[in-house]
Amino acid sequence: MVRTAVLVSGDGTNLQSIINAHNFGKIKNCELAAVISSRPDAFALTRAKNAGIPTYVVNYKNFPNRASFSEAIYQRLKSLDIELVVLAGFMVVLGPPVIDHYENRIINIHPSLVPAFCGEGFYGIRVHEEALNYGVKVSGATAHFATAVADAGPVIIQRAVEVREDDTPSTLQKRIMEEVEWKILPEAISLYCEGRLQVVGRIVHIKEATA
Repeated sequence: MVRTAVLVSGDGTNLQSIINAHNFGKIKNCELAAVISSRPDAFALTRAKNAGIPTYVVNYKNFPNRASFSEAIYQRLKSLDIELVVLAGFMVVLGPPVIDHYENRIINIHPSLVPAFCGEGFYGIRVHEEALNYGVKVSGATAHFATAVADAGPVIIQRAVEVREDDTPSTLQKRIMEEVEWKILPEAISLYCEGRLQVVGRIVHIKEATA
């Protein structure tokens, strides 16, 4: 079983999609060993406790800079013997030593078809506002490996949804979450835990499932 930690900062809807998929056996060979929040008031912690997952808080406000915060996250992950890290609405771009030690072992979800509408500052409703302002006809979500540069890591899974004429940022956000985002994040976690992902340069190869 792959010991997995989910890092959160807010409401935890992506975390809930992981918990639900895990409970229904859709994430194979995975132990949800910890949920770690950058905020003590994140509702995601309640979701984790309700699911019986150990919770921890590493409060970003208690650290003078991102580097010291990243070090604290690394030490917590190390102490818990974590193999896979999942960013589920985690609002801090992590640096070394987390990124270095967990290269190609940190999965993030982003609500657009990367490399469109992504990077530093592109999160939440802003992503969908920018997509609609640009006039794209499809948007979607991307599960990818995280690097030190926001939303720039190798792509694991992407799925698209059609942008409708009457979409608002809120309706587009909701449809992407429900139809795509909440599905491909658990799928990407399972693929990793099954040992089916191979990264060559920027390309993520998905191996066929074994019987």
